[in-house]
Amino acid sequence: MDLSNLKPAEGSTKNRKRIARGQGSGRGGTATRGHKGAKSRSGYKRKIGFEGGQMPLFRRVPKFGFKNINRKEFRGINIDALQKLADEKQLTSFDVEVFISNGLASKNELVKILGRGELTSKIEVKAHAFSASAIIAIEAQGGIATKI
Repeated sequence: MDLSNLKPAEGSTKNRKRIARGQGSGRGGTATRGHKGAKSRSGYKRKIGFEGGQMPLFRRVPKFGFKNINRKEFRGINIDALQKLADEKQLTSFDVEVFISNGLASKNELVKILGRGELTSKIEVKAHAFSASAIIAIEAQGGIATKI
C-alpha cells in the first residue's frame, strides 16, 4: 500500500457540485447565482408573499368588516329538539352533559337555547345562554331556565 492507491472509504464522499471554489472549477465567479438582484446577495431570504416588487395578493384583495377577537360562539339548540329528547328518553332535566351525550353539542362548546318550536312538557334546563323567546316558552310550561 502506498500513496498511489489510497482511496476514500466507501460512502464517505458525496457526488455534488462544489460551487464558489475558484474559476478553475467552472463554478466560480457568480457561483451559479446569476448576475445581480436580491437572490444573488448573501443573506437573501424569500419574504412570504413577496411577488418581485409587484403589489402582493394580500394587499390587492379588498378587506372589510370587523373581526372581534373576544367573540363567543354558541351552539344553538332549539326547544323543539329538547321536546323531542324529552319525549324519546323521558327526560325532565337538561344540562350540558345531557346535550353532549345525545350529540347536540361538543365537549368544549357553549350552549344557547333558542325558541324555535313548541314545548309541551315541564322541563328544567341549564345552559350558558337563552334567547328571550326560549325563556318565555320554558317558563310558560312551569319549567326552569338556569344560566350557568
